[in-house]
Amino acid sequence: MHALQNVPPFLRIVWNSGPAVIAAGLSFRVLAALGPISLLGVAKLILDAVQAHGSGRPLPSAFWWWVGAECALAAASALIGRAIAYFDALLADRFTRHVSVLVMAHASTLDLSSYEDPHFYDKLERARVQATDRIAMIQATGMALQQTISAVTLSAGIFWFSPWLLALLVAAVIPAFLGESHFAFIGYAQNIRQTPVKRQLDYLRVLGASKESAKELKLFGLSGFLSSEYIRLADGIYRENVNLARRRLVAGGLLSLLSTGGYYGAYAYVIYRTVTGDLSWGTLQFLAGAIAGASLNIQNVFATFASIADQSLFLTDLVDFLAVRPLLFSKPNAVPAPRPIQSGFSFEDVSFAYPGSPRQVLDHLNLRIEPGERIALIGENGQGKTTIVKLLTRLYDPTAGRVLLDGVDLREYNIEDLHSQIGVIFQDFMRYEMSARLNIAVGRIDAEDASIRLAASKGLADKVIGRLPGGYEQLLGRRFEGGVDLSGGEWQKVALARAYLRDAQLLILDEPTAALDARSESEVFQRFADLTEGRMALLISHRFSTVRMAERILVIEDGRIVEEGSHQRLLDLGGRYAGMFELQASSYR
Repeated sequence: MHALQNVPPFLRIVWNSGPAVIAAGLSFRVLAALGPISLLGVAKLILDAVQAHGSGRPLPSAFWWWVGAECALAAASALIGRAIAYFDALLADRFTRHVSVLVMAHASTLDLSSYEDPHFYDKLERARVQATDRIAMIQATGMALQQTISAVTLSAGIFWFSPWLLALLVAAVIPAFLGESHFAFIGYAQNIRQTPVKRQLDYLRVLGASKESAKELKLFGLSGFLSSEYIRLADGIYRENVNLARRRLVAGGLLSLLSTGGYYGAYAYVIYRTVTGDLSWGTLQFLAGAIAGASLNIQNVFATFASIADQSLFLTDLVDFLAVRPLLFSKPNAVPAPRPIQSGFSFEDVSFAYPGSPRQVLDHLNLRIEPGERIALIGENGQGKTTIVKLLTRLYDPTAGRVLLDGVDLREYNIEDLHSQIGVIFQDFMRYEMSARLNIAVGRIDAEDASIRLAASKGLADKVIGRLPGGYEQLLGRRFEGGVDLSGGEWQKVALARAYLRDAQLLILDEPTAALDARSESEVFQRFADLTEGRMALLISHRFSTVRMAERILVIEDGRIVEEGSHQRLLDLGGRYAGMFELQASSYR
C-alpha cells in the first residue's frame, strides 16, 4: 500500500522520542504475545491428566506443578498488561513532546512565503494535528507486533493438527481486511477535501467568541449570521461523514459474517472429532482455544494493519511537511555580518513579485542606506514599503537584481547572524501571552535584567510595566488566568522596547506609532532620534509629523522611488510628497 511508505519515517521519529521506553514496551509485548499459547499448552496437559485419571490412571508427578504454572502464567499476564500500559503512557508523553518540538523547530526554518500560501497552510494545520494525534498509531504498531506473534504461535498449533483448518480461518478474514482498507482510503480523501471547510469552521468559531470581535458582533448583530454560517458548513461535513460511516457499517457488517462463519466452522469440526473419540479433552481445549485465539488475532492483525494504513494516510502531511526545505538558507561557507557596517545597504535594480502573483511590487528599484543615516519611506498602502523591509532583512530574495551589504550580496551572509544585526518592529507586531519581561526579552533572549529594563526605558514601556501588579513578572494578555491586558499603545511601547533591546546596527520601525496618542508619539520620536544617533534607521509611517525627522525621505509609488529628499526640500518641490502633506495637514486646520 502506498500509504505505508509513511510508516518508516514515522517510526524513526517515534524511536528517537524514547529508545529505552520503546525497547522496554516491546519486550513486554513479546512476553504478552507468548502468553496464550503457553496457557493453552499447560491447560492441555492438565485436562489430559484429569481425563486419564478418570480412567483409573494415576496423576503425573508434575501435575500440581502444571496447575501452579498455569496460575503463575495468569498472574504474569496481568502484570505484563499493566507494564505495557505503563510504558505506552510514558511513550505517549515523550512522543508528544518530541514531535511537537520537531514541528516547531522545522517550521522556524521555513520561508515566510510558505506561510502565505493557503495550500501549504492547510498542510501545516494538518501536520500540527498529526504531530500530537498519532498516539493511537504508535500503540497500534506495538499491538500489531503482539497480535502477530500470538497469531503465529497459535496458528502453528492449529497447523500441527490440520493445515486446511488454518487456511479456512485466514481466507475468511481477508475480505474484511480489504474492505476496511478500501474505506480507509475513502476516509482520507474525504478528510483532504474537508480541510479548507474545517479551517473556515475554526475561523468562525474563534470569530464568534473572541475578545477582538465581541464589540462589533454585538453592535452589528452578527452572532446569528455567524452561527448560521457555521451550521451550514458543519452540516455539510456531517452529511458526508454519516454517508461514509453508513456505507462502512453495512459493508463491514456483511464481511464480518464471513469471519464468524470461518471460526464456527472450524470450531464445530473440532467438536465433532472429539465426540467421535479422535481427540482428547486436552486437545479439544487446546484447539478450541487456539482456533478462537488465532481467529481473533488474525482478524485483529488485519484490522490493526488496516488501522495503521488508515493512520499512515493521515501522516502524509506530517511527513511531507518535515520534508519541505527552505529556499532561503545560509550557504555552507556563509560569512558573518560585518561589525561594524562600513558602507551600508544598497538595492541594485531590484524587482520583486510575491510567489504566485504576476504583479511586480518593486520595479527596478535602486536604493542606498549609509551608516548613521535615518531614512523614511512614505507612500500609499501596497506600494512596496514593507516589501523593501522584507528584502532588507532577507525574509525574501529579490526576483531580479541584488541587495548588498558592504558591497556583498545578502545571500552570501549567514542569515541568523545577519538578523542579529537588525532590529525590527512591524506594524502587526506580536503580543506574546507571556510575562512583561519575556515580551521584551524575545528581542534578545539571552539579555540580562539590566538590559531589559534599559530597553523598557528607551521604548517608554517602563512606566507601563511599573503600573502592573506584578511588574516585570506580570503575565500579559487574557489567554491565561491572572493575565493583564494592555491597550494598543501600551503593547506598542513594549514592542518598541523589544526592538531597542536588539541593540542592532540597523533599526527598522514599520508604523511604530500607529496606536500611540500625540504626546506619546512625540516622546517616542524624541527618544528615537537620540537612540538612532550613529546607527542606520529605516522608518515607515503615514504620519508626516513622524517622517519629517528623517534626513532623507523616499516617496514610493508603484514599486519605484519617485521623489527623494529632506522634508523641506520635498515641500519646496511641490510634488507628490507636498500634496500628501498638505492633504494631511488640512485635516488639522
